Amino acid sequence: MTLEETRSLAAAIRAEVGKAIVGQEDTVEHLLIALIARGHVLLEGPPGTAKTFLAQCFSRATGLDFGRIQFTPDLLPGDILGSNLFNFQTSQFTLTRGPIFCDLLLADEINRTPPKTQAALLEAMQERRVTLDGETHALGEQFMVVATQNPIENQGVYPLPEAQLDRFAFKLLVAYPSLEEEARIVERFGQNAGAPTPESCGVAVVADAGTIAAAQGSLRHVTLAPEIVDYTVRLVRATRDNAEIASGASPRAAVLLANAARARAALQGRAYVIPDDVKALATAVLRHRLLLSPAAEIEGRQIEDLVAGLVEQTEAPR
Repeated sequence: MTLEETRSLAAAIRAEVGKAIVGQEDTVEHLLIALIARGHVLLEGPPGTAKTFLAQCFSRATGLDFGRIQFTPDLLPGDILGSNLFNFQTSQFTLTRGPIFCDLLLADEINRTPPKTQAALLEAMQERRVTLDGETHALGEQFMVVATQNPIENQGVYPLPEAQLDRFAFKLLVAYPSLEEEARIVERFGQNAGAPTPESCGVAVVADAGTIAAAQGSLRHVTLAPEIVDYTVRLVRATRDNAEIASGASPRAAVLLANAARARAALQGRAYVIPDDVKALATAVLRHRLLLSPAAEIEGRQIEDLVAGLVEQTEAPR
């Protein structure tokens, strides 16, 4: 697939998602970038801000096989992965696949289950495969996790382990809509008796797994110049040398940031990455990987402000 075809595909997906989702253009754009870059996304926001519905509409438009897991405190790893059950008729064990065997997995309210169960996703998110009873089962190349969570200060939630957080390419904050957007939401859905669905909103399927794979393959046309590599690495390493940051970003963050920048360039029809691609994605890639120092927490500093400062201080190539 050419870059122009990838750009056209992204525009078609945006248009279909926009039939159901009011606003959230930036969130949809990041979902598209993550999809093309083969990354995972964590959506955080208060209840009722259409995080789940957005994931459903996005999956519908892309034509990917959709799976959903509602995370609860009593969820077990086997409920996610599946299990080998003994078949008395054949006297053999048969794999009963869990909901993780899909293309796009919605991990709904992922922080409502204990870390032990969250850990069931680690291998799948990193290697796109799962291991059951010593046997490895591959997931699709398009496998993507879109997880939702309510803010950590809400009751009944567990913090995500650092190893889990580091596997998400982006953490996106879903805020309340503006006055005008909320009025459009009420106007569009306020008279409906039931909950809206992508189908009832007219969201059409404009792609499939093969099309998405071809779009992901178009990244080979996007050049990542050595000076952009150097800029990306220096920006990520700057998070480890800041006195206000107790724990900086890992090398995985630099790799994900570079790949995401290439995907952003592809969606804009460019065959090369520019510093603005890296700058535009730095906050989404880094915000969930950094831990504030105790002094910074006492002073009320925000991760987003620190990342913005690092972007400003790190010299970009001309």
